[in-house]
Amino acid sequence: MYPDDASAEPTGPYPADAPATSHVAQAVADVVHREWSRLMATLVSDLGDLDLAEDVAQEALEVALQRWNDDGIPDRPGAWITTVARRRAIDRLRRDENRRKKAELAARLEERAGEVAEPDETVLRDEQLRLVFACCHPTLRVEAQMALTLRCIAGLTTREIASAFLVPEATMAQRLVRAKKKISTAGIPFVIPPDLELLNRLRVVHHVLYLIFNEGYARAEGDQLMSHDLCDEAIRLGRITAELMADDAETLGLLALMLLLHARRDTRTDEHGDIVLLNEQDRSRWDQALIAEGEALLEQAVRLAQPGPYQIQAAINALHAEAETAADTDWVQIEHLYGTLVMHGRTPVVGLNHGVAIAMAYGPEKGLTHLDRLTEPLDDYGYYHAARADLHRRLGDDEAAGAAYRRAIELTANAAELRFLRRRLDEL
Repeated sequence: MYPDDASAEPTGPYPADAPATSHVAQAVADVVHREWSRLMATLVSDLGDLDLAEDVAQEALEVALQRWNDDGIPDRPGAWITTVARRRAIDRLRRDENRRKKAELAARLEERAGEVAEPDETVLRDEQLRLVFACCHPTLRVEAQMALTLRCIAGLTTREIASAFLVPEATMAQRLVRAKKKISTAGIPFVIPPDLELLNRLRVVHHVLYLIFNEGYARAEGDQLMSHDLCDEAIRLGRITAELMADDAETLGLLALMLLLHARRDTRTDEHGDIVLLNEQDRSRWDQALIAEGEALLEQAVRLAQPGPYQIQAAINALHAEAETAADTDWVQIEHLYGTLVMHGRTPVVGLNHGVAIAMAYGPEKGLTHLDRLTEPLDDYGYYHAARADLHRRLGDDEAAGAAYRRAIELTANAAELRFLRRRLDEL
């Protein structure tokens, strides 16, 4: 059941709120969830225009809401929507036939408009990779990279992305418009980078996905500690990237890391939304399926013999997952892994985590000695002062602990974290 000629599709666009039965609406939502990146990659490859591809894809979804009510849901809904989107693009290009290049594009697209055969998976993989690399192009601002990735690869609406990042919808809409305009005006190509650039560009993709996950894992602002939905989307994007780059160890390591961290999601806060520290969490409630998947991916990555920082962080979290109780945690091995991680990039935040591991393995005094070297680069980082406060508290130095807690409170905007820090300060 596919539109196989020009008359198979209605001539006018349907409104976004076109009436649809619940099962039709769910079928359209399923297409967005499972096939949006494939749909967008195909259309961008056809059209070379991110804006136009997104517009016609959205119009095709609106047509589906109406047509599937009357005709039933097709056996291959993703292919049906791709075909409708192509015909919508042809209509737009034909209306602009005075431009010769667009007329030529419309003619080429006409040849593909009736295609319903399964796409060549190798070609589709390359098309998806091109779209991923374009969304994460290093000339775009990091905020734009994250927003574009969520919009074009994950299929989130502008409203959903704005909500995830706690900004007004109009602000996010402007951010997306500017990013797509820059891709167009700067001529950012929809290509897979050459081998010499591929690794560096892939690192940018990893960074963007991990930033999205981190924003969900520990919200910078807001009332809740976490956004499970944002973590889920980052993991879904990680799965897509891992399917496309199955021979890249760090891609697998990143997905493993996110899965191992997200396995603890239900135990990180209590019923009131207050923080529960790692050593106090009910480990029987950790998601064993995610842990098993993460550990299997980590083993697969290690076999590729391409060590990297995401694999090391995944290994650290695998050690947490393996410990039946907090007391069983192999902190000496974790400290060793952090020492190895420092060799891959001596950043202050890695140094902070290393210092906490030293404290857990060898005592709070040694941990503080390590953290004291990081005061200058991390003086405006709330987690740094919270870590120092905890180590001073464990050493019985209430005055120093209180000063550090107050500094951490000054630098914290998340309500759940503020409640935790104030409670610790009151306990002193």
